[in-house]
Amino acid sequence: MEILHGESNWKLTIKREKDHIIILRALTCDSSAILPEELFGLPVTVLGDHALAPDAAPVKGEELQIVCGREGEWDNRNLRDLTLPPCLTDIKNYAIYGCRNLHTLRLNDGVLRWGGGSITNCRSLRTLHLTRVGEKQGEALAFICGEIQDELEATIYGTDGSVTRLVFPDYAEAYEENFPNHHFDYHINGGGYPYHHTFPGKQLSLRTYDELWDKYLRERHEPETALRLAYYRLRYPNELADFAREQYTAYLRKNARDAILWQLHQKDAEGLGMLLKELEPEEETIHAACDMARREGNTEALALLLEKQHKSAPRGLDKDFDL
Repeated sequence: MEILHGESNWKLTIKREKDHIIILRALTCDSSAILPEELFGLPVTVLGDHALAPDAAPVKGEELQIVCGREGEWDNRNLRDLTLPPCLTDIKNYAIYGCRNLHTLRLNDGVLRWGGGSITNCRSLRTLHLTRVGEKQGEALAFICGEIQDELEATIYGTDGSVTRLVFPDYAEAYEENFPNHHFDYHINGGGYPYHHTFPGKQLSLRTYDELWDKYLRERHEPETALRLAYYRLRYPNELADFAREQYTAYLRKNARDAILWQLHQKDAEGLGMLLKELEPEEETIHAACDMARREGNTEALALLLEKQHKSAPRGLDKDFDL
């Protein structure tokens, strides 16, 4: 077995083609792992059937090990954060099947083919980082949103340096047996279904996404999820129309206290500054936020809050001195 040095620990079974590499099996002992971009000077473009599935049977191929620091238990069930090769174009059937603790997936939007069940039973997948590779969108986001019902938070990095961050709320599908009529009734619970299936032509439309807001608030939803959805659209306003800006701003102003206290936990001074400017929170809210910032030792946030408090103070409270 050949041993190479890389960014993560891997035991790989591969197949060399004339101009690319196929990964047939990939096993890691790292909780956060990066699959190599190239091997032996060839780009890694294909992830084979059951390639990362923990219980996959061995396959014949060229074996090699990528080493990077200390080794642990070789079990993809422990994998939580996976970065796929940027030149990957083909993900075969059940390629990442059963990685049940996988929470974060990072990939480029150049995947052209998605096999059936490729992320099935990745029950912890909640975070997606997607990098665009050309002017035309790929189908990665549409595919992944269509495969999972749980909440998904997606960050999209554009070729122009733009960042878009979106929340796709959860929903649940249920079949209820209607015994007298001998059929099953289909029910959808939660307001997230339209968000997961709002990809005309398998392309993300931010206007269509924003137009779902009013309906979402009328469905069963988690207030904290709605808060983050509205905040991210204002924080990263890519293609944000005026009507959408108004609706999200109105919601955050109505829930200013929750929004600012949540933002304090994020320790994002720029984001907090945006909220303080946009929401014009009441004095009581600023006091509560100052108390939290002091308890958590968040001096940068506290400085912003105290500055806002000073600017919001009635002018009659200012002291003037004549010499």
